[in-house]
Amino acid sequence: MTGLPETTQLLAELVGFPTVSTDSNVDMITLLADRLAQAGAKVEIIADESGRKANLWARIGPDVPGGILLSGHSDVVPVADQAWATDPFDLHEAEGRLYGRGTCDMKGFIAAAVAMAPVWAERATRRPVYFAFTHEEETGCLGAQALVKLLEGRENLPSIAIVGEPTSMRIIEGHKGCFEYSTHFTGLEGHGSSPDHGVNAVEYAVRYVSRLLDLKEQLKARAPEGSRFEPPWTTINTGALVGGVAHNVIPGRSRVDWEMRPVQKSDGDFVKEDLKHFCEDILLPAMRAVHPEAGITTEVIGEVDGLEPATENEARDIVMELTGANGAGVVPFGTEAGLFQDLGMSVVVCGPGSIEQAHKPDEFIEVSQMQECLGMLDRLSRKLG
Repeated sequence: MTGLPETTQLLAELVGFPTVSTDSNVDMITLLADRLAQAGAKVEIIADESGRKANLWARIGPDVPGGILLSGHSDVVPVADQAWATDPFDLHEAEGRLYGRGTCDMKGFIAAAVAMAPVWAERATRRPVYFAFTHEEETGCLGAQALVKLLEGRENLPSIAIVGEPTSMRIIEGHKGCFEYSTHFTGLEGHGSSPDHGVNAVEYAVRYVSRLLDLKEQLKARAPEGSRFEPPWTTINTGALVGGVAHNVIPGRSRVDWEMRPVQKSDGDFVKEDLKHFCEDILLPAMRAVHPEAGITTEVIGEVDGLEPATENEARDIVMELTGANGAGVVPFGTEAGLFQDLGMSVVVCGPGSIEQAHKPDEFIEVSQMQECLGMLDRLSRKLG
């Protein structure tokens, strides 16, 4: 089995790349591509239109259907305004922990997977292993969405996927979706002393938020029977309401940032359809009675389906065998897993580190978790020959 020192060294290199979602990840992807190519993998680097972001797709083993995919995102959240005891982009080991931005979310899993590549190159004679490392997961799974579109027309896709988000090596077979939006209101500015002569964009945004609050309550009654999520229903959160310039000016523009976490796809359709009619039948007629050019537009930041638990799930069964677990759970946070499920793969989320450490200052991963992950991946490699 690949040793922990080699994996830790690779993790140190990965942490050294400050791949905050707003910044380039190309240097890190290039390093990973080189390491995989040295192990004999067929590697593709897929850049976005800007050339500053890239996905990596690679295969070790025969070009046949039914492979096993290992997936992780290369981006990390910012460290600005966080009080770190050490340099967040310089791996620091102390008392059985590896500290650094991205150690658990989720460069630890990526390091373990790539460090195992030479072992898989020897053993993957019957079933291939794939690697998918993406950009901008933290800001809407943008990289994974682009990758999935590219893969849709291909033959010989993997049949199972393991997404290595930090679950403390627990097997996760379900999580909610994550739909994020910014709704923009365009009204008509005017003097605050004559409110009927303007269209107050902030006031209409407030009415929109009120509708979101109504839907938030309605969704509780739509919770699927036996839902294992906490809470068991689809949630809505209003993250920001922005607008206005002064006390005595009718605001002509405003914005509502909001999200929902569907437990089932039908809930997302229910919310969007209700809001469509609310805007078209109630808000817009009132706005345009004063100013015909008034408008409401909703910008889709990201719509990532959840991972729906399946009765038959080869990925779950294999990882249970590899880890010795006797069950699988669900979590409230989102991952890229649902995108791979939409491609027809059976999917689980299972990776080293705790989600409790993700996004926080002094983020760390336990060395024991890295050892446990390497052990699972080594046992997985024996199923490839």
